[in-house]
Amino acid sequence: MKDLAYLNKFLYKYRWRLIPGILFIIISNIFAVLSVPVIGIALNLVTDNIGTYHLFAGFNRQPFIYNIFAASLLLFGVLILILSLLRGLFLFFMRQTIILMSRHIEYDLKNEIYSHYQNLSLAFYRRHNTGDLMNRVTEDVTRVRMYLGPGIMYTLNTIVLFIMVIYLMLTVNVRLAIFSILPLPILAFIIYYVNTIINQKSEQIQQRLSILSSFVQENFSGIRVIKSYVREAFVRKNFAIESEHYKTHSLELVRVQALFYPIMLLLIGLSNVIIMYVGGVEVMKGNITAGNVAEFVVYLNMLSFPVMALGWVTSLIQRAAASQKRINEFLHQQSEIVSPNVEKQVITGKITFDNVSFIYPDTGIQALDSVSFTVNPGEMVAIIGRTGSGKSTIANLLMRMYDTTGGQVLIDDKPLPQLNLEGYRSQVGFVPQEVFLFSDTIANNIAFSADTLDMPRVEQAAKDAAVYDNIIELEKGFETLIGERGITLSGGQKQRVSIARAIVKQPQVIVFDDCLSAVDTRTEEEILNNLGGIMQGKTSIMIAHRISTIKNADKILVMDRGRIIEQGTHENLIEKRGTYFELYEKQLLEEEENA
Repeated sequence: MKDLAYLNKFLYKYRWRLIPGILFIIISNIFAVLSVPVIGIALNLVTDNIGTYHLFAGFNRQPFIYNIFAASLLLFGVLILILSLLRGLFLFFMRQTIILMSRHIEYDLKNEIYSHYQNLSLAFYRRHNTGDLMNRVTEDVTRVRMYLGPGIMYTLNTIVLFIMVIYLMLTVNVRLAIFSILPLPILAFIIYYVNTIINQKSEQIQQRLSILSSFVQENFSGIRVIKSYVREAFVRKNFAIESEHYKTHSLELVRVQALFYPIMLLLIGLSNVIIMYVGGVEVMKGNITAGNVAEFVVYLNMLSFPVMALGWVTSLIQRAAASQKRINEFLHQQSEIVSPNVEKQVITGKITFDNVSFIYPDTGIQALDSVSFTVNPGEMVAIIGRTGSGKSTIANLLMRMYDTTGGQVLIDDKPLPQLNLEGYRSQVGFVPQEVFLFSDTIANNIAFSADTLDMPRVEQAAKDAAVYDNIIELEKGFETLIGERGITLSGGQKQRVSIARAIVKQPQVIVFDDCLSAVDTRTEEEILNNLGGIMQGKTSIMIAHRISTIKNADKILVMDRGRIIEQGTHENLIEKRGTYFELYEKQLLEEEENA
């Protein structure tokens, strides 16, 4: 239960729902057990009055006795009905307090997990897959809610009812009470044992379902690749195999459940037989009445469901504890990136990398080794190099997705970790290498950084990114819904929409991480010309593979294996005839061949 102890703060928060819920449980059970003695009295009345009725056979008093007998039975029937209605009313109140409390806690817990997810660093998301993250905020939270709602409710109900019923049974006849409840512990143990098996089988089914869902999601997302390589039959065969595994585990669960209910009914029936036999002996001895035997039968049936619920609740608690443990694993993880509690400040855009080194925590790969450079406000600095040279790592460090493992990044001569992170990022525009667009309209994707949709700004940003003409050619223009991950747009269009998203933010610093790779040279030139006017007096970092993209930069950094091997203007680097010159000549040759 130590893992579930985390939820105590929510139980305290909603204590004014929990406490009335406990009171309603007690009151509903009082009305439930009160109806049982009434049934016993009514049965004794029947047996006594039948004898009296026959004694007055042939006398004028017999119809009078019959009317009294009928009226008494009607009175007891109405009384039982009233008690049942009152019990039902308080059962309704019980569910309205405890079950609603569990829903409120579910809401709070999901929001807490989601909020915590957003605070965790990029390294966390590299270590965990999306399916696992989603499972903890959906399936695991649902299991926890079942403990907080039905679990607590049925546990309290079982305890209260057991205390009341056992007490009343012992006050009537101790010997019959002991014999009556004798099979119940056996029933509870069998239910617990079978429920444990059911729980294990359910876990296996859940895992198979998760695998099957992931398989389907992945294949639907990659449907173009599957069709391109004509692998439909292969995928269909694998899907059939996964479905077969799921079916096998489901049938195993059904077989266990099919055995569970007959055993349960057998033991309940056995308890009733014991009551009839022992109760009959006690009636013949004159210790109890036939009405008392009827009371015991009702009491036993009242206890049967709580005993069955006990095994189910135990299983619920086990599953909730396992789920809460998984949730706690993430909730107790602290982000490596922590924003200091300082005021937000306006930045001018001076960037300094002072002997920066970086090793990726999850792979141990050294991406940067003693990198130093300075970008003055208003300058455009370009970074070029082969794949894996550390270009994108510079962008990630600049956005503070990671912190350096050596050296420091300075913004306006102040260490980046000392700046208010939200304030800093709000002044930096970032166009990532891997474009991500949301399943929303094009307008909302471009205006993502703004709280309100300002269409004139959105349209101007689209024009600056040279994507305006493409958008208005679409049937619904800016209101066109982009499919999952922007699947309805071409690679070049997605890149330009991503650039427009950064431009509309009007940042002081903008970072382009190889975001023009899918754009033709003519469109690239148009975008760069537009950016030249937009970024006047602002700092820009341009990471690229093509020299045509960066040749007009104020400074070019050439990287290789995490180090800066050359730096200078385009003309200076050409004169040096080093690595940059080799790249330039190679790209010129490729352009001539493609022409």
